[in-house]
Amino acid sequence: MTPFPAADAPLRVIELRRYLLHPGRRDELIDLFERKFIEPQEALGMRIVGTFRDLDDPDRFVWLRGFTDLSARADALAAFYGGPVWQRYREEANATMVDSDDVFMLRPATAHDSFAQAQSARADIDAVPDRPPGLITITLCPLQAPADEAPLSDWEAIVRPAWTGAEGEFLACFVSETAPNNFPRLPVREGEPVIAWFTRFADAAAQQRHAALVAASGCLQDEAWSRHLAGAPTTTRLVATDRSALRG
Repeated sequence: MTPFPAADAPLRVIELRRYLLHPGRRDELIDLFERKFIEPQEALGMRIVGTFRDLDDPDRFVWLRGFTDLSARADALAAFYGGPVWQRYREEANATMVDSDDVFMLRPATAHDSFAQAQSARADIDAVPDRPPGLITITLCPLQAPADEAPLSDWEAIVRPAWTGAEGEFLACFVSETAPNNFPRLPVREGEPVIAWFTRFADAAAQQRHAALVAASGCLQDEAWSRHLAGAPTTTRLVATDRSALRG
């Protein structure tokens, strides 16, 4: 298998993984993950885009894993989860988790949506990161149907301008990958189409100002956009861990 070529290689598949952990064990999992799981996964063809603490839930760990395509995903996951690193540390990792199945498999909404330019050099183990963690938000909207031309066109016309016109740095937008999960050993939320976008802020105060501006714009309630939704949008506030490549 060819190692991952570069941090800026196009990622056509992104896993948004949201883990519920046993109370008080998040830092334990993060320490294990950052010491033992990042480099072995990337050596097998994956990219660990970001690892985060949920700012509003002390028992939630969120991370993003990327692949160049679905075929590469199946090969890389089979190699890692059947390999020696996971076999050695899986019981230790699983012991921290209540639920690891809250996962969306996503693809870029447009050819321009990418994390490539948003990532920074990953800090070495035990090194101090060269930039502060800041704040990342994920805004996730459940859709009535898989995203096609109509909802994406309305999102581009109504939501993106208001969102990017407020304080904060819009990073990228993704929609559900409609192809079947090609590594069933790891469940994903199939049949639940979503659109999700990521925004970066210097701190929580900047994010609050942005949220007020977006609310005042009414973009998320605009009938032309909201008619595509199957439920209310949710926003998750994240703080990068020390070795996250995607930081605030």
